Amino acid sequence: MNRILVVEDEQHLAEGLRFNLVAEGYRVEVVDTGEEALLRLGKTPGGFDVVILDVMLPGKDGFTTMSEMRQDGHFIPTLILTARGHPDDVLRGFESGADDYLTKPFDLAILIARIRGLLRRREWLRAASNHFEIQARNQTADQAGNQIGPRGESKDVFTFGDKGDKIVNFDLLELSVGSQTLRLTLMEANVLRYLIEHEGKPVSRKTMLEEVWSLQDDTDTRPIDNFIVRLRRYIEDDPTRPRHLLTVRGVGYRFVAAPAETEKS
Repeated sequence: MNRILVVEDEQHLAEGLRFNLVAEGYRVEVVDTGEEALLRLGKTPGGFDVVILDVMLPGKDGFTTMSEMRQDGHFIPTLILTARGHPDDVLRGFESGADDYLTKPFDLAILIARIRGLLRRREWLRAASNHFEIQARNQTADQAGNQIGPRGESKDVFTFGDKGDKIVNFDLLELSVGSQTLRLTLMEANVLRYLIEHEGKPVSRKTMLEEVWSLQDDTDTRPIDNFIVRLRRYIEDDPTRPRHLLTVRGVGYRFVAAPAETEKS
C-alpha cells in the first residue's frame, strides 16, 4: 500500500484529503508545517511514496520546505498545492524541486490522477535503477571473461564532454561528472534533455517556457536563467566560462556536446 505525506495547515482541507485518499486505498499521514514534514521525512527515510505539499504554510513556506527536502536527499515525488496560479509561482515551485503542481481549488479526480502519475514515475525509476544495476553487473562479468552479450545502451543515457566523462541518465535523474554523481530534479532533467535534443541550435527562452513548462511567453524568464546557472555548476569545468551551455545573446541558450570539436572547426 502506497504511503502519502500530506503537508497542509488548513485542517478542513487536510482532513478532506486524508478521508478521500484513504478511500482510494492509500495510507495517509498529515502534518501542518514544513518543519514537521522535514522531521517526519528524516525519521523515516523512504517511508513515503508521494508528498502533497501546500505552498502557504506557517513558518517555512512550501517553496522553502521543498528546497530543503531536496537538499536533505529526499527525492520523493512531490506535488505542490498552491492558490497562486501565476506562472512565476509555478516556475518557482519547479525550481525548488517539485515534480508537479495543482492550483486550488482543484477537482479531486484530477488530484488522484496526478498522484497516480507520480507513483508510476516512481516505479519507472525503480525499474530503471534495477535495469542499470543488472547492466553494470553484466559489464563487470564481461570484463572478468564471462561469456555474456554486450552491454546495451539506453536511449535515455547521454554521454558528452571532451573526454566522454559526463553522463546524464534521464531514467534515473542522475548526472555523472567524472567520479561524482549528482541527483537532478525532474525539471532540471527536462531542461537539460530539451537542450540536448536540440544540440547545436539556439533555443529561445520563450520556446523553453512553452515546450518544457507549457507556459505562455508573458512569464518572467528569470527562473529559466536560474536553471541554466545550476546546470552550469554541475557540468562546466568553469561555470563562469561555459563551453557546453552557451548563452545566445538576445535569444536564449545553445547546448554543445563536444566543445573541443566545435572550437577546432
